[in-house]
Amino acid sequence: MTDPFVLPQDATAAAAIAAIGEELDLFDDWMQRYQYIIELGRTMPPFPAEWTNDAHRVPGCQSQVWLEMTDRDGVLFFAGASDAAIVSGLVALLLRVYSGRSAEEILATDSGFLRDLGLVQALSTNRGNGVEAMARAIRHAAAQVAP
Repeated sequence: MTDPFVLPQDATAAAAIAAIGEELDLFDDWMQRYQYIIELGRTMPPFPAEWTNDAHRVPGCQSQVWLEMTDRDGVLFFAGASDAAIVSGLVALLLRVYSGRSAEEILATDSGFLRDLGLVQALSTNRGNGVEAMARAIRHAAAQVAP
């Protein structure tokens, strides 16, 4: 089985946010950005079927979203999935920022970047609330293991 946890592609959470912003700026409108986000979701590692249960479900999301975390020597890695294509892409965006970071870095990276990038405003109210719920769930998991 391949590792379901997302490995970092950027040196820091801040670098990931900056890279995502630059990538989104390449597109002229939100329809193109949505397509890009959907494609990101398709690049996620396969999420184990046995984790698609209530124990892994993120509350507050309109679509079904599941997250799992593992702590590897103080570095937290996340796996995630959704039953909706656009939401899978949003999970991929969040995990690009947060997975493969220390609990301290995760807690120091406020989810306000979602608004700064225009993501929350461009989504339906329910999806915007859902992506913020996912970020809260990730930060809550990090707070549980922070020293």
